[in-house]
Amino acid sequence: MSGLFITRTSSRHLKLFHKLFSQTRTLSNSCQSDENIRRFISENTEVVEGRSLTPEIKLRLFTPDCRFWTERPELWPFEDPYWAIYWPGGQALSRFVLDHPEVCRGRTVLDLGSGCGASSIAAQLCGAAHVVANDIDTVAAVATHMNCELNGVESPVCVTDNLIGSDPDGFDLILLGDMFYDEALATSLHSWLDRCIQVHGTRVLIGDPGRAQFEGHNIRRLLQQMAQFELPDSVREENYGLTCSSVWCYNPEL
Repeated sequence: MSGLFITRTSSRHLKLFHKLFSQTRTLSNSCQSDENIRRFISENTEVVEGRSLTPEIKLRLFTPDCRFWTERPELWPFEDPYWAIYWPGGQALSRFVLDHPEVCRGRTVLDLGSGCGASSIAAQLCGAAHVVANDIDTVAAVATHMNCELNGVESPVCVTDNLIGSDPDGFDLILLGDMFYDEALATSLHSWLDRCIQVHGTRVLIGDPGRAQFEGHNIRRLLQQMAQFELPDSVREENYGLTCSSVWCYNPEL
């Protein structure tokens, strides 16, 4: 496809995706009202259900029927729309949470790099006491609210500050999917997650389909695999043949 949207999750295509959007015109999201952003999302996404590892969750996503699947990238008015993709690591993480509700039930949960908000929705469905969705894109926060409404769950607290490197709050559980696509980011995450565990005893669950930056990073040897899921055919096609995605528990004592 020659337009705006690239859903490929290999390292090469993630870099291309980021480069493409870094060259586009972006607007200050703070100048846009939530109402306008909601309207834009409604007009340029499609409600998708049943084509992921979590068919019980409905999400507003980019599909081939959406205008910006093939539109010229310079017409896109916001930052990179990572929130419009249900990445395979996030799918595995949300599936694991739904299959093991005790992981979240009654706990305070941080969905880091929350994107479309699927993991936040899964945590809410499983009875989490309090959920914070953190994504530095303010449009992602609006998309998360809309997706929560689609699924009939209370919206999480949406935080758009970059929490990585900050003084960690006392969350019982941190969920993060598809965050190890860049080596520098992976290193920052490694250090910050260590602090969260040391200071608060936070449990950390990571979803990733086995990207090279993840498999080759030092954090990999400190992870215990909790589950592996075969990806649906449609997800495999969108992600250049990735066949499965796994959930890992971060254990610095390994």
